[in-house]
Amino acid sequence: MTHQVHAFEPPERFVAGTVGPPGERTFFLQARGGGRLVSVALEKVQVSLLAEKLEELLSEAQRRFGVDLPEAVPVVGDNDPLDTPVDEEFRVGTLGLAFDVDTATVVIEAIAVGEAEVEVELGGAEDDEEDDEDTEPEEPDEDLDRLRVRLTPEATREFIERARRVVNAGRPPCPLCGQPLDPAGHLCPRHNGYHR
Repeated sequence: MTHQVHAFEPPERFVAGTVGPPGERTFFLQARGGGRLVSVALEKVQVSLLAEKLEELLSEAQRRFGVDLPEAVPVVGDNDPLDTPVDEEFRVGTLGLAFDVDTATVVIEAIAVGEAEVEVELGGAEDDEEDDEDTEPEEPDEDLDRLRVRLTPEATREFIERARRVVNAGRPPCPLCGQPLDPAGHLCPRHNGYHR
């Protein structure tokens, strides 16, 4: 089976965004460049962790390699909605990050959910020999679709700020349990199941 590598080095635009109302949002990473538009779906927690790990990667690159980092400014950057049409190329299973010292750029790679991950969820019964073949490390990842983006530290900082805004734009958390509050309230475990 052939796989596609959607490479944008660099993209004209790379953002995290959502489609749908709070509580029902679908999160996407979207890259645009060279007349192409690629959107991949992922979970809210993946967007949050990606922003956090990118911040750590930039700090580590500055510490170890002396990379000049842009100051984190409160200026609102790209706040436009996702480009349309938002057609999901694949659902992200794995995110990879790297810093290329030669070009002083950040490389982000979003890899599709693999068949091995789906098989674990389905819990299919197979004989032991087939199980051993399916659990070989790293080999299945080579056959998966991926989105690869190369960003400057400035563009990475802008992506981080937007990703944090997108994650925080959802439903507010309950002050007692931290779970999201729906407009009609929610059953708070800290109130023994009473509506909050």
